[in-house]
Amino acid sequence: MSELISVLIPAYNSERWLAGTLRSVLAQTWPRLEVIVVDDGSRDATLAVARTFEGKQVKVVTQPNQGACAARNHAFSLAQGTYIQWLDADDLLHPDKISAQMRVASELADRSVLLSGPFATFYFRPERATFVPSTMWADFPPVEYFLTRFTNNVFLQTGAWLTSRELATAAGDWTDVHSPDDDGEYFCRVVAAGTGVKFVRDAMAYYRVGNYGSVNKSRSARAETALFGSKVKCIRHLLALEDSPRTRAASVRLLQDWLPDFYPHRADILKQAHDLAQELGGELRTPVVRAKYRPIEWMFGYPTAVAAMRVLPRLRDQMACKWDEYLYRFSSSATAREPNPQRS
Repeated sequence: MSELISVLIPAYNSERWLAGTLRSVLAQTWPRLEVIVVDDGSRDATLAVARTFEGKQVKVVTQPNQGACAARNHAFSLAQGTYIQWLDADDLLHPDKISAQMRVASELADRSVLLSGPFATFYFRPERATFVPSTMWADFPPVEYFLTRFTNNVFLQTGAWLTSRELATAAGDWTDVHSPDDDGEYFCRVVAAGTGVKFVRDAMAYYRVGNYGSVNKSRSARAETALFGSKVKCIRHLLALEDSPRTRAASVRLLQDWLPDFYPHRADILKQAHDLAQELGGELRTPVVRAKYRPIEWMFGYPTAVAAMRVLPRLRDQMACKWDEYLYRFSSSATAREPNPQRS
């Protein structure tokens, strides 16, 4: 129980959520924590909210707006902990999250192992979050982690991980500015630098979805370009570990699964994707229209149907988010101002 854990939080225009995030951190049952909040040039009251928590455990710094990656790198440069808990400014941790992972870390006594855990999604009410098992709920050697992630198109959210200082140093800086997958690319590097991933079932994190105003959850043209670049980097990280028919096939599968995100409006990215697939010995297929979108294809054409597959789920998500916000405002959650989540 003597090791210091650094919880590093980049914050940009997060005045609405940051207090709840910090409360969930300060409620951790692990006794030795330092919390570093880096305000990334917010234009709202984020910095003022952070300052209300400043004290012995919580350090608050500010910088001109440079993006989440720069804020995380700044936070890490100030961190003193032996393990690093990365956390976005609108997400939450279960009170036992860090303790559960540190118990396993103590048993393993191997700082080259990356610790993971389950996460659940929520809009406004964390008490409504449900943990749904996925193929990522497992222990992995490095290459198997990549194969599972690529072939099943699954991920673990930023807050789910706990990283030793040695692994964080070996992985290097966060680099994928503007990419919605900056954490995916970063943790691919961390996995590649280590000896494996250990899944800790009781280390639960809560991932807020529907917050499209945050820097990492937007999908501008610039973000799409950065997103594709992140996928390419992840492929290169895998091939550096093992360049084989199975890793190449998994890489082509990853490209195929993400192709609809750029089809048909990003001809430049589509060409790069096809060229890379050919380099890997594979070939990309034109995205298939799922059954429920075929009436749109019949009435408006194939490109419109593919665009609908990309856009309509996001609109549905936004509607669900608005409804949950409405219920939240008239529930005890609003009065309690983001209670600490409990076990589901």
